[in-house]
Amino acid sequence: MKPVVLAGGTGSRLWPKSRAALPKQFLALTSDKTMLQDTILRLPADKMELPLFICNEDHRFMAAEQLRVANINYDSIILEPVGRNTAPAIALAALRAVQQGEDPVLLILAADHLISDHSAFHAAVDKATVLANEGKLVTFGVVPSEAHTGYGYIKSGESVNDIGFEVAEFVEKPDLATAKEYLASGKYYWNSGMFMFKASVYLRELSEHAPAIFAACTRAMENTDKDMTFIRVDAEAFAKCPDDSIDYAVMENTSDACMVPLDAGWNDVGSWTSLWETSENKDASGNVVIGDAILDGVTNSYVNSEQRLIAVIGLDDIVVVETKDAILVANKNKVQDIKNVVNQLKAEKRPEFEFHREVFRPWGSYDAIDNGTRYQVKRISVKPGEKLSVQMHHHRAEHWIVVSGSANVTVGDKTKLVTENESVYIPIGQVHALENPGKILLELIEVQSGSYLGEDDIVRFSDRYGRVESKK
Repeated sequence: MKPVVLAGGTGSRLWPKSRAALPKQFLALTSDKTMLQDTILRLPADKMELPLFICNEDHRFMAAEQLRVANINYDSIILEPVGRNTAPAIALAALRAVQQGEDPVLLILAADHLISDHSAFHAAVDKATVLANEGKLVTFGVVPSEAHTGYGYIKSGESVNDIGFEVAEFVEKPDLATAKEYLASGKYYWNSGMFMFKASVYLRELSEHAPAIFAACTRAMENTDKDMTFIRVDAEAFAKCPDDSIDYAVMENTSDACMVPLDAGWNDVGSWTSLWETSENKDASGNVVIGDAILDGVTNSYVNSEQRLIAVIGLDDIVVVETKDAILVANKNKVQDIKNVVNQLKAEKRPEFEFHREVFRPWGSYDAIDNGTRYQVKRISVKPGEKLSVQMHHHRAEHWIVVSGSANVTVGDKTKLVTENESVYIPIGQVHALENPGKILLELIEVQSGSYLGEDDIVRFSDRYGRVESKK
């Protein structure tokens, strides 16, 4: 089978850790690996073809780097120019599979779910494979552990080969009373958002039940641009595609939908409360503590510190999350209202909506460690062999001081090697470039000064990463 990992989300429910530029699938929240890495590493490698990934254009280098670091081999990363929900995203993957002259069984996975019991998950995948090879469109229904109101549900129908069930009905998120009825009946399962089917079967059903999506995705895949391991689809064609989920577009309409029960410690990690609930590291008072924290008289709480000491006294059922540039304090039962904060940040165009203080780029990262009215200080890290774009600024000058490693610095038509404790000055309007020619990480301090210090003050002349946006 061929895993297809949907990694295009830009969720905000785990702010301030999750940001638009660094959503939760790229964070290490449930283990020492990121959620994207865990999604592949939990699969039975001996039964898998090389996986396909679908992600946002802006996240492409982050996805590729995380796969490289985890030694995960893959087919390619398909880039969505705009988000169009799960039905079109899966269509792109299915079309890619058949274009390669194959018709594999596709295992559709979200990049940001937790599955703690890998053996039980593998067993469910094996059962689903049998049904998928018979032409069924399989979804995984999570055996409910409580009357949860945050998930959609699947009602099971008649048994299919003593492996799964026909799908009798998909139902929306219920109120509490209805959820309790579902739980008591024993016929309802949580909708996991994971699926399995042959590529050709999905495309056939999509063309029948959602022909506009099928047509738009087919056109988008007829004119692709291969860039390293990235596949860029035709942006104009894909932008015309209807926005719809696989549930609405296909699964609720096909006569071949069936469900395999899944009891494997699944969780969609949709909130900080979910992370508290699923943690196996609670102390005697029911607290989960990550990082440097002192708790006194605190119970049933989640405290996550990134770099500073957090002290909490005499509180119950709270969430405290600290990052370099923001702190969240919330009642554990009100974390769903984080969206109100995120919406306000977005409306006010505050950087905390999109970026962390430390921003990752394909060449490395930069951390904005200080700023004032007409100056900004950054710590810049450049990976060995990598190079920033050849660029120029209209409104700021820059002073670079190398802290460790060595840098090839080009200013105008002159290039020189700058080593530890040496510095170089780049005047306003001067074309320049920075490259790490060494074998170790290059670290330098950048002091910017000028009338405007925004990241969009860049004129890029050339860039080895194919970036066209005005970002450093």
